[in-house]
Amino acid sequence: MEFENLRFKLEEDKLVVSLYEIFKFDIPLDELKKIGNYEIKEHEIICDNENKFNFLISKHIINLKNKISNKPAVYVHANSGIPLIGSNYFGIVDRGTNIIEIKPLTSCNLNCIFCSVDEGIDSKKQTDFIIEKDYLIQELNRVIKEKECDKLEILINPQGEPMLYSRIVELIQDIKSQKVKSIAMNTNGTLLNEKKIDALINAGITRINFSVNAIDKEKANDIAGTTYNIEQVKKIVEYTAKKIDINIAPVWVQGINNDDIDKLIEWVKNIKTDKIIFLGIQNMVEHRFGRKAAKQLDWDEFNEKIKKLEEKYDINLHDSEGFEFIKTNELKKPFKKNDVIEAVTATKGRLKREMIATAQNRVISIINCDPIIGKKVKIKIIRSKNNIFTAALL
Repeated sequence: MEFENLRFKLEEDKLVVSLYEIFKFDIPLDELKKIGNYEIKEHEIICDNENKFNFLISKHIINLKNKISNKPAVYVHANSGIPLIGSNYFGIVDRGTNIIEIKPLTSCNLNCIFCSVDEGIDSKKQTDFIIEKDYLIQELNRVIKEKECDKLEILINPQGEPMLYSRIVELIQDIKSQKVKSIAMNTNGTLLNEKKIDALINAGITRINFSVNAIDKEKANDIAGTTYNIEQVKKIVEYTAKKIDINIAPVWVQGINNDDIDKLIEWVKNIKTDKIIFLGIQNMVEHRFGRKAAKQLDWDEFNEKIKKLEEKYDINLHDSEGFEFIKTNELKKPFKKNDVIEAVTATKGRLKREMIATAQNRVISIINCDPIIGKKVKIKIIRSKNNIFTAALL
């Protein structure tokens, strides 16, 4: 049996099974021996009883963990019974525009001090998610058909770093075969090199959005919350800018990287290319479940600062050239705010005492819910915007 998404490694008393490279679970060797004769290769197993081995996979994958954070993880695949619409954590998000967000995993190699979703090495999130590539493409194709728009952009925008998704190149190739105008990706850039950039471009990516928050080495490390090779990231950004359009999106964290904003503008203006480079400086926004590295700047004051920078450097920091943002039809919503429905709990959520439930081909986050899987619950929808659903138990 060959497993495209699994990799096997025998250790003293267990078989370590890696899923999409950064997730893993173990199968005890004494259980493996009970299936009869077997031979393990990197992505393949030869054994006497395929059904028994598949049973072991199903039995132990519930103990899946993220290698980076060591947190429990959930594998969402075509037979998992977990839909891909309804959550902002994973899957597919449609906000009623020509941009469809896809979130193939939750995980990050950095620990940014302002992270709006508290992702990364020291995240307080309880659970991680990893989505089967083919399942994601299958459901994306269904959404594309329902959208009926010939100017769709697919934005790979996970809660974390997309380059941790080991099948990112194949994912982009499959997206390219769909009826979409462009494919973009948000990344911190730290896991990229020239070879990987070329592979992404050959696969079909049309724009990369880089999060670069400081030019100074020490400041870049401080903001990333871990070691961050700013010189390597700058090199990759400059290499990419010669090949495709890019967006550089620093977060302005008041009182922390103020001096670096001018340096970032000067650096961007000196990048030589005939492609589009847009510098979109973002205000650090305080989120309920995010990290609060500084006080959020008042929007009027922030916009005034941006206006002065535009005048000082003769640069556009507002409107991205070559990017078309249009409103479209929204996906149909099976329920609205204040609806009372029944759902079945499927897995733990990312927050404490949060469960992910399913109903009418949607996932729903239930707050203050006991961690019992497979339980039928009566709930009241308290959020339904953009087909992202939150509910409270009744």
